[in-house]
Amino acid sequence: MLVDFYHLDKAPLERVLPSICEKIIASGERLLIVAGEGDLTRLDELLWTYTPESFLPHGRRERPGSDAQPILLAEAPEPLNGAANIALADGQWRDDALRFARAFFFFSAAELAGARTAWRALKGREGVESRYWKQDDRGKWVQGP
Repeated sequence: MLVDFYHLDKAPLERVLPSICEKIIASGERLLIVAGEGDLTRLDELLWTYTPESFLPHGRRERPGSDAQPILLAEAPEPLNGAANIALADGQWRDDALRFARAFFFFSAAELAGARTAWRALKGREGVESRYWKQDDRGKWVQGP
């Protein structure tokens, strides 16, 4: 399983998450986005309005038809939509993410200590490959050490 750590020091989650969602949808796969309730409300609105000419098809776990959604927003890491990919969008690592084929873990500078703890816990763990991503001065995502 692959865990991508995204350090959000130059661009906020609101600019990064939609591009990850677009790539997952384009590949024909599904995504589960996990965050706290307050963050989910904000992310729900974001996925409808992040660009004037399009939207990302998604739903909330508690709404009817959630199992059919290509992108599902939920507080718990339960892939009711059959997602093989999970995005932890509130800076909180959850070990349940290791049940997925791929995890995207987004964290800000304020959440760096928790991200380091998660990185150390996963380092050398059998069957887990961790990658760290940060933006360079031009905004391009580069893989760090």
